[in-house]
Amino acid sequence: MNGFNVKFGYRDNFLDNLQPIDILYKTRVNIDGCRATINALGLKHKELNDLLRETVQRGSKELVINNVFGQRYIGTRLYLPSEDKLYIEVNKFPGNDLGTFLNGHRIVVQGNAQDGVGNTMDSGEIIVHGRAGDVTAMSMRGGKIFIRDNVGYRTAIHMKEYRDKVPVLVVGGTAQDFLGEYMAGGMVLLLGLNLQEGEPHRAHYIGTGMHGGVIYLRGYVSEHQLGKEVGVRPLDDQDKENIDCYVREYCNHFGGNPEEILNGSFQKLVPVSLRPYGQIYAY
Repeated sequence: MNGFNVKFGYRDNFLDNLQPIDILYKTRVNIDGCRATINALGLKHKELNDLLRETVQRGSKELVINNVFGQRYIGTRLYLPSEDKLYIEVNKFPGNDLGTFLNGHRIVVQGNAQDGVGNTMDSGEIIVHGRAGDVTAMSMRGGKIFIRDNVGYRTAIHMKEYRDKVPVLVVGGTAQDFLGEYMAGGMVLLLGLNLQEGEPHRAHYIGTGMHGGVIYLRGYVSEHQLGKEVGVRPLDDQDKENIDCYVREYCNHFGGNPEEILNGSFQKLVPVSLRPYGQIYAY
């Protein structure tokens, strides 16, 4: 019985004793036209996400969320069937799974983000003025994510694309191990702007199991840091155009001189097999 209480005690911290949504809306939201400013201080993640949904249903299109300290799933339950899309500004530090299943909205984070940014994101933009944690862009299938600084482990794992949906992840710094693991589509651009001259990127096992998409690395990486499923290829004109476009967009978000960045040396990583583990399956 004690084990049962311990197991579900964590759930109680998030789901018990929730404040009524009408009270939250009256006490936590300040409305100015279509812009809503929300005070998230001390709110449980369900309270905050319920409040965000209620605020949108009452007509707000711009959400500014202040005093965010680790609340999860921000932006997740804000699907709109219409063409109207939201602008969401997050001040301080959102918790895991920011923008999961994001459908066309724009999220700007004024600070660092935790794990799972853009998990299974479908469309829209996430812009983080800081660093992001592990599994950034996991299973991302559309839209764009810009991270000013570093990302953690297993970034872009299972990233994929379908027809006109081609996800893009741009990281200003470097990444930890297993970047692009099992990547099936999309584009990753790793700029290494915070590395010293000649300092290699930190990640090992880059592109392990990769069977689609492309990774562009600015700077230096050794062959032993790469997964056996990827190869280094020279840039063609389309690659140079892609890099130019997204470096300039990165600088528009965070500042910096795009010409100086583009003068760096870039490597292109692509899969050497479209089905690297085909021999372990029956079909």
